[in-house]
Amino acid sequence: MNPFTYSRVVDPNEAVTGIAAKPQGKFLGGGTNLIDLMKMGVETPDALIDINRLPLAQIEELPDNKGVRVGAMVRNSDLAEHALIRSRYPVLSEALLSGASPQLRNMATVGGNLLQRTRCYYFYDPAFPACNKRNPGSSCGAIDGYNRIHAILGQSEQCIATHPSDMCVALAALDAIVRVRGPKGEREIPFADFHRLPGNTPQRDTNLEHDELIEYVDLPAIPFASRSHYLKVRDRASYAFALVSVAAALDFDSSKKIKAARIALGGVAHKPWRANAAEKKLIGQPADEKTFRAAGEAELAAAKGYKHNSFKIELAKRAIVRALTTLGGMA
Repeated sequence: MNPFTYSRVVDPNEAVTGIAAKPQGKFLGGGTNLIDLMKMGVETPDALIDINRLPLAQIEELPDNKGVRVGAMVRNSDLAEHALIRSRYPVLSEALLSGASPQLRNMATVGGNLLQRTRCYYFYDPAFPACNKRNPGSSCGAIDGYNRIHAILGQSEQCIATHPSDMCVALAALDAIVRVRGPKGEREIPFADFHRLPGNTPQRDTNLEHDELIEYVDLPAIPFASRSHYLKVRDRASYAFALVSVAAALDFDSSKKIKAARIALGGVAHKPWRANAAEKKLIGQPADEKTFRAAGEAELAAAKGYKHNSFKIELAKRAIVRALTTLGGMA
């Protein structure tokens, strides 16, 4: 681990000013991803700014029934167990509880979860020089290497890494808003625009600027989000990243046909993947296996597999059917 300075802040403006003066600095929250990367030599900040004492650990209702606001320093375990989240956004609670271990959830923060680096064997091990994310222009070792956990949607010739967060898949389905503060003031980032596909700049995982601080995540008021579900398919029952995951919510009309749908996929792309094609395929259709299969086929039509991960295409289709079947039974 490289040498670094350490400081602690208690005010958001102080945090922004501090990070702006440290081009190679990083904010330190729970540290569950950053510290691991520093130990491996993947991240090498020269300064850590501890933000654990910022007043951003509240979960509260927004005025005029507009939804719920979650502070960036809220711990994952506290968010998962909060009454507002469990009742109004069960998909988010289920996603959080399926991630990591209880010990890590007690440390990990909402803001830190948003900023998890994408998952790839070659990125996480500096012994492999070929990684465009770590060394831009060095090629992608995963494309012709061992790529079982890698992307099947939205990838590029530069990078096929996948986003690891469970929480973020649920937030993508819920159309969350990320509220950030920087030297130029505050701004809102729609969740669909927060994370990036790799394109020609795989070294950038998000559209957050270096000198910006995540303060809150707003969850819009979506009445049918109370009928939502998170399905995670993984190699073992606990403490494993998703091979494929599905966050979904359905609304039905009086004839039990699907009136509205929200679906996002995890484990398949460089960012949480909003399943727009599947959503469109569902509208106005009966909630049955034929409909759900058609939605899965539509979403995965553009998928591209590699030597070791082509199985994910069919797995993702079946996961969509299974998640939606669970919700269909709630109608």
